[in-house]
Order: sequence, then C-alpha cells, then structure tokens
Amino acid sequence: GSVVASYPYDDSPTHKPTGVYSKSADDEVFKYLAKAYASHHPIMRTGKPNCPGEEGETFQDGITNGAQWYDVEGGMQDYNYVWADCFEITLELSCCKYPPTSELQQEWENNRDSLLAFIEKV
Repeated sequence: GSVVASYPYDDSPTHKPTGVYSKSADDEVFKYLAKAYASHHPIMRTGKPNCPGEEGETFQDGITNGAQWYDVEGGMQDYNYVWADCFEITLELSCCKYPPTSELQQEWENNRDSLLAFIEKV
C-alpha cells in the first residue's frame, strides 16, 4: 500500500515494471480528479507517504500515473476506461492493507474532506 491517487493508464505498451508514463486521451481530466482528492488529504497532499520500507517514495502533488509507478497489465481501471467509458482513479489510502480497528477513525478523518471534494468534482 501507499497513500496516493493513481490514474490511467496503469498499463504501458512496453510493460516495463516501472517508470513509463502511459498517457490516456483524458490525461488532464484524470490529473484534475486525482489532485482534487489528494489536495485535501493531510498525508497524500505532501507526496511523501513515508510507508515502512518505502520511506524514499514520493509522488508529486500526491498523485501518479499508474504505469509510471508500476505497470499493471489487464487492470480494472484501464478496462473500465477503455471499454465502458468510465473515469476511475485508484486511491491508495494507507501503507497498511488492513489497518487495525483502532486506526479507522483517523483514516476517516484523513479522507472525509478528500472524498467530499472528489464527489463535488465528479
């Protein structure tokens, strides 16, 4: 996990594991939506999630193109964009896939304003 808003494409023509910006036709719209979420999140907006084992990982403005971060062939985000005209972003909300119950209230607090801002844009 991480704390970042990721947008299409997740897959790239070269399928290199990482580092290939895979621009969609609606790249600017996706960046706009991803930034709408990230800019209201207290950790995501810093671009420095500081996840254990990945302390040096950074994301400008708290967002990333999926394939730039890591290539995912056949992902649902790309499939829905190409075949169903759905605009989806992927929100990585925690360094921990299954945060303990004791942390859920703080996760809600971290994401509430972001979620409302995103819904307003959509």
